[in-house]
Amino acid sequence: MSYGLSLYKFVDGEPVRPDMDVVRAILSPHEAAPAKATGSDTEFWIRAADGSEVEVGVTDCVIGVERPQVGDVWKIIIELADRAGGAILIPDGTFLCREDMRAHLPEGMENDSVFVPEITLDAFERVAGPFTHPLT
Repeated sequence: MSYGLSLYKFVDGEPVRPDMDVVRAILSPHEAAPAKATGSDTEFWIRAADGSEVEVGVTDCVIGVERPQVGDVWKIIIELADRAGGAILIPDGTFLCREDMRAHLPEGMENDSVFVPEITLDAFERVAGPFTHPLT
């Protein structure tokens, strides 16, 4: 079974395309294959220093995180979520959001969200609870 997450950013109630300069700045130092090898500048194969890997793709207004392995790759995912957008859709339908995104969420979404000053691995693990334990 594959595990995946979606990362979002909202402005004035609408999802917006991630800033690709920010995405590349965070992911490029960890690329296991150059963008040219994947054939796209919006798809990344990331390998952390400990050898853990994840596939990341940017489409329209979503950063998709597919098949993250146990290990330090989670630190990269969390940094990406915090700096590139500010919301992670947890598999149970809960959004983990930066507090500064509260005013930008679509109407009604606030009820399904948990707000934190910044997205950290600790905050993610508290919210994701039974769905994932990335470092265990």
